[in-house]
Amino acid sequence: SFQNEINEVPFFDVQLPYELALKIFQYLGKAELGRCAQVSRTWKILAEDEVLWYRLCQQEGYLLDTSISDHSCWKLALKNCRAREHMLKTNWKNRVGAVSQLRYEPGRVLCDVHCCDGVVMAGYSSGEVRLWDTRTWDYTAPVLAAVAVPAGAGAPPHVSFVRINSSLAVAAYEDGSVSVWSLLLGQEPIHHFQHNQRVQALALAPGGAAVATASGFQVKVESPDDKGFWQTPGTFEIQKLVNFLNLVPDVPGSPVAVAAAEDIVYLLKAEDPGRVLHSVYGQPVTCLDVTAHETAFGIKTFGWLLNEPNQILLYNLETNQCVTKVGNSIGAFSCVNLQSSPPNMLVAGNKDRRVRVFDLRCAQPVCSLYGHQLGVSAVQMDEWKIVSGGEEGLVCVWDQRMATKLWEMHSRHPVRHVWFNSHSLITANIPEEKNPRGSSITEDDPSLHRKYRGVIYSYEFSVDQLAVDSVLPICRSSYDEVTGYNYNIGLAVPYDSI
Repeated sequence: SFQNEINEVPFFDVQLPYELALKIFQYLGKAELGRCAQVSRTWKILAEDEVLWYRLCQQEGYLLDTSISDHSCWKLALKNCRAREHMLKTNWKNRVGAVSQLRYEPGRVLCDVHCCDGVVMAGYSSGEVRLWDTRTWDYTAPVLAAVAVPAGAGAPPHVSFVRINSSLAVAAYEDGSVSVWSLLLGQEPIHHFQHNQRVQALALAPGGAAVATASGFQVKVESPDDKGFWQTPGTFEIQKLVNFLNLVPDVPGSPVAVAAAEDIVYLLKAEDPGRVLHSVYGQPVTCLDVTAHETAFGIKTFGWLLNEPNQILLYNLETNQCVTKVGNSIGAFSCVNLQSSPPNMLVAGNKDRRVRVFDLRCAQPVCSLYGHQLGVSAVQMDEWKIVSGGEEGLVCVWDQRMATKLWEMHSRHPVRHVWFNSHSLITANIPEEKNPRGSSITEDDPSLHRKYRGVIYSYEFSVDQLAVDSVLPICRSSYDEVTGYNYNIGLAVPYDSI
């Protein structure tokens, strides 16, 4: 080809070898390369060199796990990636996409939901645990088989907590039993253990294979050894009842847990049991989140009494020191998300119905969003948007820079779980009442109305994954108009095509 014939590239009045010219061009951005491509034929070939565009693609964070030989034209690959990202952003803003309910009818009342990377896990009051993989559009819900209950033991216990990561799924039941499944091995539990009392908190390490449970005044950490046999690297006795429990991600060696018990926050390591991170008498912890190096938690003070507002404290887990304090509100902070927030940012929801975003470098609120009728119960943010869920059942999507609400969806029960990535959103509305009046113990009793059960919604905003099947044929619009309203999550005008 012509490119292989170029040995010398004319640079004004000197001839440079191709490799040297390429080294100069690698300092240019997209716009500059485009201008250079218009200078001459040799410069055009140089400016469209695959190495340059592959490097630009990687710098912008696209196709990171690919090699240079995977695409024949990296300039086009970058253009497609940018167009897709822009399209996703537009779809998110305008609520263009498909929505489906992950409903499991015989499951009675929804008790807890957790998801990891698009795989959703739900536990029900019938004691059953279900999985959905929302990355594929044929939602089948495999049941994870529970440990067999002896005959005549009565109804199986409710599920109280579920947690899932990329390799494990864990469920804790009302009777204090905990089951662990491997997502690779299938339906039977790979590990099962029992507490004497009900489990108050359950944690699963986001990347690893460690499970932590709090029951009574005891926190127990379980993890498999090199051969896959489960053992208990740490059992910790605590003076108070644990409200919140998290495992620190990416810890080499034995697992490390952070537990909040009323007004004390503990850092639980096997070699240093019961290290107190924070303790102020009479100031209970109201929410907790943990990353690999830091933990953030909200504390409730008696602001009207001592003139001291409610705050979120950020502690460094290596130095065990308080790094910064943010927040200054009359209401108590009800949820905080540090783990999936952008670097140096933190998002928190409050009982005063506001969602606040803080910049941890200057300890200042970046924005305060008001749009819920009751307290905020779940939050997550990325670089440009925030998704929040409230006790009244409202899910709100916000544009962070403009501090405006883009859209909202309402369902009957409090929003207890919100998770999103670039193209999908999972929300779960979980009822407070797990045994509504009028429901009887018999499984086939139809008296438990659907409105009492709670619901999981899965939204898909990606164009190439939009399921035509999610909209009934009669509801699919034949209009190509983009003007006017397009709240078309499964809602086009039904009589367009008739």
